[in-house]
Amino acid sequence: MLTDIIHSGVAKAQIRRPTHALIDLSALEYNYRTIKEHLPHDTAVLSVVKANAYGHGTIETAKRLESLGTDFFGVAICEEAIELREAGIKSPIIILSGIPKSQTEYIFRFDLTPLIFDIASAETIGMFAEKAGRKIKVHLKVDTGMGRLGVLPEQLSSFFEMLKNFRAIEIEGVASHLCESENKDNRYSLKQIDRFHKAVQIVRSCGYSPRYLHIANSGAILNLPSSLFNMVRPGLMLYGSYPSKRFKKKMALKPVMSFVTEIIHLKEVKKGLPLSYGRRFITARDSLIAVIPVGYGDGLPRSLSNKGQVIIGGKKASIVGTICMDLTIVDVTDLPHVELGDEVILIGRQESEEITAQDVAQTAGTIPYEILCGINKRVPRFYRN
Repeated sequence: MLTDIIHSGVAKAQIRRPTHALIDLSALEYNYRTIKEHLPHDTAVLSVVKANAYGHGTIETAKRLESLGTDFFGVAICEEAIELREAGIKSPIIILSGIPKSQTEYIFRFDLTPLIFDIASAETIGMFAEKAGRKIKVHLKVDTGMGRLGVLPEQLSSFFEMLKNFRAIEIEGVASHLCESENKDNRYSLKQIDRFHKAVQIVRSCGYSPRYLHIANSGAILNLPSSLFNMVRPGLMLYGSYPSKRFKKKMALKPVMSFVTEIIHLKEVKKGLPLSYGRRFITARDSLIAVIPVGYGDGLPRSLSNKGQVIIGGKKASIVGTICMDLTIVDVTDLPHVELGDEVILIGRQESEEITAQDVAQTAGTIPYEILCGINKRVPRFYRN
């Protein structure tokens, strides 16, 4: 199964864990190309690779996306950007959550593009640039209704009056963020887009000519054509997942990650036996149970206890008992043939059965973003080329 797969991040001499993630880079490429085909011809793409590329592995993911011609990368923090630069990534990198004052020097050292969202952040960066005798490109965040980072539209004129004191700053882009782009009821999103239009007009009236305008995330790309402007920021959809299941009909994407383990123990137990912490499951019949070496310490949500499923031998089987930090119990009584070492699919496809990140998220009462990001670095990644 691991033929032609590169193992990244662990020395070859080390023992491979039964629990691992398989990352299909050809599926990533398919998704990127599919997104590009959906967009107007000259629309730039900022590929979001923050949080370890949503759990898929920042370096290998970014290398493939750079080879496909992505215009920008988006990360959350400076450390993520530096990791990309040290791995040889040359494309522009925007730090979407801004730069703390203590890290200002790194945007110059590693040629990074900060997002600014108030006059204090602009002042810090502008003064540093002037002392260094350099120009610095930035993207300005406007708060159109998210209520998080950003200059409010009604404060833009006074913001730019102060910004004129920092001539080393070049406004390369203006950005905002939609707070419910995946909703069927898009009235609030349309109000945000309208506010963004008006904000851009104010920016231009103040004498600035930003090259890039971007507000569209994955949900907006699929749901709000008027949000596309001339740059978009796909994140979740790059990795073959959807902000809402109903978007499957709008664009066919391929899941990039499979989350896999195997059976390490089989045990026949009698009716009435409690299983795992808290005795939250008691067998209602004589049962065959399997133990798999994965738990919430790897990113399998504890909230799947007694209600999650896995795939073994092309059939679904139920998680029973409380999920532990390192181990999980599965009821395999009804499966026709089970052996030690059998592959267990936590996320992915086996024969005709599939469990997606959306499926796991729905059962766990969360969102697919959290499921994918939660598969932590204890789980080795293997990359299919």
